[in-house]
Amino acid sequence: MSGKTALVIEGGAMRGIFSAGITDQFLEEDFNPFDMVIGVSAGSINAAAWLAEYKGRNLEVYTNYSLQPGYISFKNFLKGHHFIDLDWLWKVTEKELPINTDILFKKNIDFEIGFTSNANGEAFFLNPNAENISHYLKASCTIPFFYRNYLEIEGQVVSDGGVAAPIPVERAYEKGADKIMVLRSRPESYRMSHNLGFKIAKLVFSKHKGLAKAIENRHEVYNKSIDFIHNPPQGVKVIEVCPPEHFKTGRFTQDYKTLIDDYKIGKEMGKLAIEKFKKTCLIK
Repeated sequence: MSGKTALVIEGGAMRGIFSAGITDQFLEEDFNPFDMVIGVSAGSINAAAWLAEYKGRNLEVYTNYSLQPGYISFKNFLKGHHFIDLDWLWKVTEKELPINTDILFKKNIDFEIGFTSNANGEAFFLNPNAENISHYLKASCTIPFFYRNYLEIEGQVVSDGGVAAPIPVERAYEKGADKIMVLRSRPESYRMSHNLGFKIAKLVFSKHKGLAKAIENRHEVYNKSIDFIHNPPQGVKVIEVCPPEHFKTGRFTQDYKTLIDDYKIGKEMGKLAIEKFKKTCLIK
């Protein structure tokens, strides 16, 4: 192993409020010992804001913009529109909460964003640049079914990166990391089951066979990543940072107080994560 350090950030839509709190705490304590950062879906947005040193940016997204009427709307969905209107969110936040790419890309950090290929169902990862980062972030957040459009990356039609690689800890290991911190968006006890939603993927996404396959297998990939976290290869240290069992925010939570409370939990867990990383990885 080359001894690299990595930060891996899981997605989870509104559950990303947890890692938003953690990364804001990292900024407050000037904590960034990582050689690489890998994010998928909402985790990629939290990673980008953190690397750009934009404290509070995603707190504002979660507790203001994401709560605006029409952003998450079952009524609109029944009318044939998006359940999650990423088009509106990106348009307004690019204008009002722009990420400073000069700061972000000054850092000598290998930043990757994950995607799911609709053609073959496999995960792939790319390094963004100042010109394409907004599009990459949006593409990694396109939750199938709930966002009706399909975006293209490098000539490939893609979907949410959290489908094929929900917790890309193995990716960090493959790239040479032997000290890995994983910011999850589910409690430690959570395991994904093969429910009805997974079983009907072939029907719903019949025109995107790779995506359907990735959705159907997602529970296996997810649980395999958790097994890796809890039983890493010899010589590899993995620090798992999870929300507590009483964490209330769900995938589409729209309650302001719940989001604020869980952001604060993220900040407290961020303090503990810093201490644990320094102790475990012998950083003084």
